[in-house]
Amino acid sequence: KAIRLQALVDPQAGPVSGDSDRLQQVVWNLLSNAVKFTPKGGRVQVRLERINSHVEIVVSDSGKGISAEFLPHVFDRFRQADGTSTRKHGGLGLGLSIVRQLVELHGGTVNVESGGEGQGATFIVQLPLMVTRRQSDAATRPRRHPTAGGGGLSFDCPPSLEGLRVLIVDDEPDTRRLLRTVLERCGSEVTTAGSSAEALAAYAESKPDVLISDIGMPEEDGYELIGKLRAAEAGSGGRIPAIALTAYARVEDRVRALNAGFQVHVPKPIEPVELLAVVASLTGRTGQQT
Repeated sequence: KAIRLQALVDPQAGPVSGDSDRLQQVVWNLLSNAVKFTPKGGRVQVRLERINSHVEIVVSDSGKGISAEFLPHVFDRFRQADGTSTRKHGGLGLGLSIVRQLVELHGGTVNVESGGEGQGATFIVQLPLMVTRRQSDAATRPRRHPTAGGGGLSFDCPPSLEGLRVLIVDDEPDTRRLLRTVLERCGSEVTTAGSSAEALAAYAESKPDVLISDIGMPEEDGYELIGKLRAAEAGSGGRIPAIALTAYARVEDRVRALNAGFQVHVPKPIEPVELLAVVASLTGRTGQQT
């Protein structure tokens, strides 16, 4: 069909956590759909980049487009814009439904945009960035903390994080669960919050020893959270050690986090052992306790 395929891929965008075969199926279905509905001499573009705490995959085409009436039903099972018995394109109408199901199983979202008939279509997949890196050199770290159920998450604990009260703030449930798992395996007592408002309430109740917070959150971001915490601490004389664990990894992001009141800025993704070392250092738990 002489369709021009453009690929704009940032090799540093990832990683994400998932089933590589199923994620390949997602992209394959979107590309197949784009090629199917793009006329001869048209264009299909694939773009992959990191947007805040997500990896974004965008597949756009210069094809027949989608009417405003059908747009809300694009991902429905067995639904096609051309439902006549003599429709031009085959298939059961399951491809995009499968895309949505697989993306949501990976904790992501998929959306579609189109200017209407003849205006092409754009499909946007967002997948959460993996919060930790996988260990790549097991031989250099012979002592490993045991993993639950034979899983692949393994690491060394610092000398002692036993009893350390940690408050984790992140709007991604998977990130909160992972960080809780890492810290609880080293004996820490973990409280989690999904928003700035929840974090302020949890801080008042549990009086944590250290804060680990994301920056990009809805309603109030991590900068606003740490500002409110520092204002609340001004009258009491306390100052909780605070770590910004975030996908905002530029130099200006690090400077802004430090100026806002965080002591440490750690970019995602991070290895569990590195996160534990940062927590231990910031809270004075680096020495062997007796």
